[in-house]
Amino acid sequence: MPLIGEEWRIELHVIVVFIDGVGLGEPSLENPFVFTETPFLKKLLRGNPLTRETSGFHNEEATLWALDAQLGVSGLPQSATGQATLFTGINAPRRLGYHLNGFPNQPLRELLAAEGIFASLREKGYRCTFVNAYRPKFFEKLKQGLPGSRYSCSTLVTYYGKLPFYNLDDLKAGKALYMDLTNELLNEMGFSVIEITPEEAGKRLVKIGSNFDFTLFEYFISDYAGHLADREKASRVISRLDRFLGAAVEHFEPGETLLIITSDHGNMEDLSHGNHTLNRVPALLIGAESVRRKITPLLRDLTDILPAIQIALAAG
Repeated sequence: MPLIGEEWRIELHVIVVFIDGVGLGEPSLENPFVFTETPFLKKLLRGNPLTRETSGFHNEEATLWALDAQLGVSGLPQSATGQATLFTGINAPRRLGYHLNGFPNQPLRELLAAEGIFASLREKGYRCTFVNAYRPKFFEKLKQGLPGSRYSCSTLVTYYGKLPFYNLDDLKAGKALYMDLTNELLNEMGFSVIEITPEEAGKRLVKIGSNFDFTLFEYFISDYAGHLADREKASRVISRLDRFLGAAVEHFEPGETLLIITSDHGNMEDLSHGNHTLNRVPALLIGAESVRRKITPLLRDLTDILPAIQIALAAG
């Protein structure tokens, strides 16, 4: 650990869990964060659900803030522009003039190449990783330089940031996580991978993150569940996330780790329909209270996540 004056400075690890399609909704029966049992989140937020009324919450363990996902552009927030904004700190829908769904187009790919989070942090000397594991077919495309247009923002910023991608061997060795947390989907697709619990996934995330300054994990099944407007599936997703996040927090040192849970747009918090929403999205910050106090007043919309990460790393 670096020496500053006569004191040792604690190295801070920042871990971001990006959960696609989760907004801060109303405390209604259409909100699965209300009707699903979430022991970890309820305890963390002192009995309050993850809804808009709870935003502004702060104590010695956590802070919940609400971020504007519409970004001054009319229409429903969408994945490509929302994620591009999160991973660059640039207002992507304003740059395009509209919200873009699905995968980034050429202007957004250029933005991600120029301003992507991993390249920006690596230029400052920070050790970074994207912990999601990829199937073998992806690596065939990677040899060709990722041709085509069906790649997520997270994949592109990893590629443009010149970070290694993890494969299924890394997953089996505990050096990566699959996007469903438990590896269940991989086995359904015919890959022989030992299934793990959400608790084990949370523990592994923290262990991996302890070797890096900045770690990113992406979970997008939440957006699928929201589009289906299926109460049972949405509830199952939230229950698994609650167990995953609870185990992660259980296994890190609060003074040495800042966990940031955020999203790109609303969706799953309102199952009365299968569309995105105009709701603000959460910035749930856990751990490193002194750092949380520094960055929370700066959080207003999706453009503020990357600057907040940079401030947190510099403070640590």
